[in-house]
Amino acid sequence: MVLRSPTNWSCYSVAGHTCELFQPPTVLVPGRVILYLHDLQERSPTNQPSLHKAFESAGLPVLVPHIGRTWGLQQPLMRFDNKISAEDYLLGPILDECARITGVTSGGVGLLGCEMGGQAALRLAYRHPGKFPIAAAITPAIDFHLGMQRGHEWVDGELFDTLWEIFDEPEQARQETAILHVHPLNWPRHQWFASAGNNNRWHDGAVRLSSKLIALGIPHKAILEANAHDDTTSFFIHDAIHFIMESLDSEERRID
Repeated sequence: MVLRSPTNWSCYSVAGHTCELFQPPTVLVPGRVILYLHDLQERSPTNQPSLHKAFESAGLPVLVPHIGRTWGLQQPLMRFDNKISAEDYLLGPILDECARITGVTSGGVGLLGCEMGGQAALRLAYRHPGKFPIAAAITPAIDFHLGMQRGHEWVDGELFDTLWEIFDEPEQARQETAILHVHPLNWPRHQWFASAGNNNRWHDGAVRLSSKLIALGIPHKAILEANAHDDTTSFFIHDAIHFIMESLDSEERRID
């Protein structure tokens, strides 16, 4: 059932959870969709002008599942769902919905996320590179366990409460971070992430992830030197969309 409908956007339920869908008036390349994972504040792209405009310019459908503050983890979180974890929800009903939107059973999905959703996008791609060969992340919150260690010092510290519902201690959370799910022999074919050098909270994690990928000889693109003076999403979003579009082209040309 459609709940609300801003211009070219619809809001409906997929397996009991709200999703937003952007359908461009003209789809530039059929068989493709951008799967966007939201930030810790759970902001909709419709409330972020730079993100909204970039999606419109891409000319592709954009699916935005509302997964709450689950961090996209495979561990259950009762306030999200008492039967399915966020990761299984993305791997199951959401990928099925992507197939319905694109009309193809596999491929054609560009995974993109910001902050909480950014680490979730990378982590999902590292754990399931066959299902998510394309992953892009803006300001990925790689070291989300710091929310348990230092959340009380941060203005938005209460937003990390779900981590304490999932894990007993920060070390358990650290063991589930994206860096520790990088496989030296099996990785997403296309990965991109960007983090502003003046982001004191999450930048170190992005730098360490890039260093690990370099050490393992895993191809990736990382923008880590720039400083963003305002909204980091608007600062990096066009590079992220450009990367996803090029990667989708590359995947379409790929012969298994």
